[in-house]
Amino acid sequence: MRLGLSIGTLGPAAADPNAQLMLVQEAERLGYDSAWASEGYGVDPATTLAWLAAGTERIALGTGVIQMSSRTAVATAMAAATVDRVSGGRFLLGLGASGPQVSEGWHGQRYERPLAHLRDYVAVVRTALEQRPVEHEGPSIVLPLPDSRGKALTMTIGPVRQPLPVHLAAMGPKAVELAGEVADGWLPIHFPPEHLADTLAHLRAGAARAGRDAARVEVSPMVMAMVDDDADYARDMVRPMVALYLGGMGTKGVNFYNRLAHRLGFGSAAARVQDAYLEGDMGEAVEELPDDLIDALTLCGTPDRVRELMGAYRKAGATRLIVGLNAPTMDDRIEQLGWLAELNS
Repeated sequence: MRLGLSIGTLGPAAADPNAQLMLVQEAERLGYDSAWASEGYGVDPATTLAWLAAGTERIALGTGVIQMSSRTAVATAMAAATVDRVSGGRFLLGLGASGPQVSEGWHGQRYERPLAHLRDYVAVVRTALEQRPVEHEGPSIVLPLPDSRGKALTMTIGPVRQPLPVHLAAMGPKAVELAGEVADGWLPIHFPPEHLADTLAHLRAGAARAGRDAARVEVSPMVMAMVDDDADYARDMVRPMVALYLGGMGTKGVNFYNRLAHRLGFGSAAARVQDAYLEGDMGEAVEELPDDLIDALTLCGTPDRVRELMGAYRKAGATRLIVGLNAPTMDDRIEQLGWLAELNS
């Protein structure tokens, strides 16, 4: 099982581009196979990865993830081909549907039929990246527009790699099946090893329906990580981010991370966290997180426990584990990178 690094978009170390580059260079030195930049309502991941490409040599660079509502499918294809070319063929395209808060509140795009849109979106992206005329007629995307003055166009550049790998962020059963049908990789987030193993059945079902080999679809769980001899300290370091995901990453009715906590048996705690967060009481939201919920959703604890969890992810079917660092300082984060690399060996 390989290791990837999620540099994220939040926190003082992630917010500074030079600090991002330092972390990714250290990850490359330690043998991490990839670094992933996320998108919210601030930092642009494709631009970030182009910056990182200039300061690295071998490490793959992925979007974890580009939100479909933030740009058209052909704009995503152009960004992907550009970053792949400037990085010498190291780009990995991670896509996700996001949710109504970002789609409707930030981008002004209706959050309707997200899976149908994701299927259309991937098809158009692949057509553009293969430098074929972009013609598509689906429930959410029609190109060129019918009865218009436009004609099918072909992208003037292509990526270094053909085909360029496309990874889908997916949490629910139908979304995971779609990843098995159309993607080269699956990006689950906050999945405990046992839930990952159970959900792989949906990935395999989708791949079988499309006549594909599920074993060729990369499985790259994304987890928040913190290693420390003091397990309580490790949990405390990840609590604010867990509270943010369960409370603030979505709306009251549509928060996929909160739904995951419900599916894992933590419904009451997850509801209390969300209520407190949406009422503006971050302190209470953090306090409402029980230790067993933190342990379920994150890769944190003592070195022995983290090593055991990494083995469990490997056994569950993960081909790559993408870790997000929660240590408070740059020196601490550099130390965490080394610790995690050693524990995965």
